[in-house]
Parts: sequence; structure tokens; C-alpha cells
Amino acid sequence: MRRVPVPAALALGVLLSVPACGRGGAADGDEGRLPAAPTGVTAAAGSATSVHVMWNAVSSEGVAGYEVYRGATKVQEVDAAAHMVDVTRLRPSTTYVFTVRARDTEGRLGPRSRQVRARTPAAVAADASAPSRPGEARGRAAGSRAVQLSWAASTDDRGVASYDVYQGAAKIHSVGGAQTATVVTGLRPGTRYTFTVRARDAADNLSPASAAVRLTTAPGTDEGRDTAPAAFRATTRRADGAYHIDLSWVPPKVDGVITEYQVQLDGRPATSLVFGGTAPRDKAAYSFYIGQEAGVSHRVRIRPRLPDGTWGGFSAERTVTTGEAL
Repeated sequence: MRRVPVPAALALGVLLSVPACGRGGAADGDEGRLPAAPTGVTAAAGSATSVHVMWNAVSSEGVAGYEVYRGATKVQEVDAAAHMVDVTRLRPSTTYVFTVRARDTEGRLGPRSRQVRARTPAAVAADASAPSRPGEARGRAAGSRAVQLSWAASTDDRGVASYDVYQGAAKIHSVGGAQTATVVTGLRPGTRYTFTVRARDAADNLSPASAAVRLTTAPGTDEGRDTAPAAFRATTRRADGAYHIDLSWVPPKVDGVITEYQVQLDGRPATSLVFGGTAPRDKAAYSFYIGQEAGVSHRVRIRPRLPDGTWGGFSAERTVTTGEAL
């Protein structure tokens, strides 16, 4: 078996064989320098009068902030470091449509994200009873840039609508009332953090804070192994007179949606792929052309771009050989 240079087209990162959308605008002129449309946008009711909107940080240079729209109305504006907001003062039992746009340092807006919908629950009359305190709060460092948190479910006479996650005194995230675990990314290596969780009901009553979870991220960088794709597989096949590499993997479990991955071939970046429409959550697949010669070996691995805009860890590396019987 021997190795040959990567095909020129693949080395330039131009072969994408999944439904994908680009990260920028037109190729020429000012329009090509506009921020890309945010991907991975989600919306979930936090109470009868609020919705939590999340999106993936846009990796384009020069992004200064984001604007969040309810229908055609701008309702929130945040800086580039944020990729989630709580939209408040909404009506109970109402469906809302949200989009997000990135704004550059010159004040220009990129295209809108895809639309997402969320329906607020019904209002609960005269509900002054807060949910119980979340129990059994615990966590662990997930490498140098993330932590995993979990807690026991709260109880409420009318039902828990959501859980708010706090870093110190600042609310940093919200998850649905049926969820009792989360992953916090975008942290600094070798840093001590304190997290607590509070339950919220449909009437916006907040529980007492859970016990504090104190965690220290790993020093340096471990490439975020806890944010790496799992069950990574790579095989080769021959079709139309040429060889292709087929990849499959399980996306890492993080809050938000992973829409972008980088493929590394023989130790160097080969291409980035961005899933358009609905990105896979349970199992993902990708296939690309590799050449026409049999008996050629390649090493391949992938990593995700996390919702906070940073890269997650690399998957395990697999070696495949064209024409080799499976």
C-alpha cells in the first residue's frame, strides 16, 4: 500500500456531497463580505410569556453582534460573544416565529437565518407557587473548554416549564422542563467555575437555586475530546470508475445544533461541510471523491464546530485503502 497526494479539488475544500449552504455571501464585491446567516437556530418556550432563542456563532470575521426578530420586528440585539437570548413579554398560548441576523462592525446585516417556531404554554391563573429546588446537582469537566452538568428534576403543582443555568450570578442558558442535563461550552482552560440551576414554571415563578457545582476545566488543550463525534466510521467504495470515502458518525451531545464539520485528510484540513435545512442529531453521513487508483491509503477524521463558534474535538482517526476488500 502506498500514499499519494490528495486530489487537488479535495485539497481546496470544494467537494461537498451533502445538502449544504455556504458560510458567506456572493463571491465578489461588498456583498461577499457580509456576515453569513446564523445556523442551528432553535426556539423553546421558557414560560407562558417568554421564549429562549439559541443559534450557532457565525465564524465570519468582523461580526459585531446579532439581531433577533419576532416575525418582522426586531426584539433583541446582543454582542458577538452571545448566541442566545430570552425574548420576554409574550402572550400565553401563542405561536411565534423567530429569525436571527448577524451584524458586522460597519453596521451591515447579513441574511436572515431560517425561521423557527415556538408556542408559549397557557397562562396559569393565580399561580404564586414556585417549583421545588433542583436536587442532586453535579457535573464534571469535559476537557479544557466545556463542562457537563446534570440535576434531579424539580416538582411544581402546575408543571416545570424550563430550567435556567447560571454561571456565578449570570444566567447563561435555559433548557426545556423535560431536560435535566446540559453541556456548557466556550469556557477557558484551567479555570474554576461555579454553576447553579433554577426551575421556572409557566407563570415565571423561579425555584431556589440548586446546590452550587464547582468545576475546574482542564489546563491547556486536549482538543475537547468530550465534544468529539462518536462511533466514527470510514469505508471506501468504487462508483462510476472512481473511489469514494464514505463517513458516518454520531454528533456529540451539546445544547444547540451542530451544523458544520471539518474533514481532515492525511493530517491536514481537506474541506468543511455545512448541513443545510435540518442538521442530523442522531447519526450523520458524508461521502466524497478520493481518486481513481486502487491500493492508496488515507487517514481521515472529523471535528464539529460547536454552537459557541469554537471547534470541538477530533473523532478517532480511521485509515482506509481504496480497492481493499471489506
